Amino acid sequence: MGAEQLSLVCLPFAGSGAGFFREWKKSEVAGIRVCPIQLPGREELFLEKPFEDVADAVAELTPRIVAEVGVRNPIALFGHSLGAVLAYEIARELGRIAHPGLHHLYVSGSPGPQSGRTERATGLSDEEFVAKVQRFAGYRHAAFDNPGLLEVLLPILRADVAMHENYRPTAGPPLTVPITALRGTRDGLVSRAQAEQWATMTEAEFEYRELQGVHMYLTEEPERILRIVAEGCACR
Repeated sequence: MGAEQLSLVCLPFAGSGAGFFREWKKSEVAGIRVCPIQLPGREELFLEKPFEDVADAVAELTPRIVAEVGVRNPIALFGHSLGAVLAYEIARELGRIAHPGLHHLYVSGSPGPQSGRTERATGLSDEEFVAKVQRFAGYRHAAFDNPGLLEVLLPILRADVAMHENYRPTAGPPLTVPITALRGTRDGLVSRAQAEQWATMTEAEFEYRELQGVHMYLTEEPERILRIVAEGCACR
């Protein structure tokens, strides 16, 4: 890719927003421009209805991403958990519209899309839902201990979880861009074998990388992830 700057488009995990990745913009890793993508129902889009279907999210987010990063500028997509599913389907849509800028897909904390979600939280009572989501994620969101914040977060989190649990991958040929699957070394939710399922989703190169931590390893030292992305850029 030479000296071109890569736009790293970041898709949030369930219950989170673009604010999580805005912190990544403070990183000094050269050659990477972090582009957080906001989902409706949170932060500055609080009044908008959250997505309930991955296809609807992809249809709305893809043209927004193209408008932000440009038609020919190099792009990589990054997503964790639900964000990985969104990033993958957006990569498929960019391929469908023959967008020339996509260089790489980074999927984090996620089994391959063909495996689906077998254990569900959708439809549970608030208390049971929060407990199960906490167990899924392997960490406790600060809002869970604040009744006022929890009241605000729950509709968003329920919509995100339902969208993830109801997701079925789009049929079609594998991607033609490289995929890197990332996983915390102590992730009790997604196994190495599940993360390596992503190898079947591309005709190009596949790489599996582990970083120290649990399922939500990415909450610490984002520079580790950005360095991996920068290494991938340098090889292209």
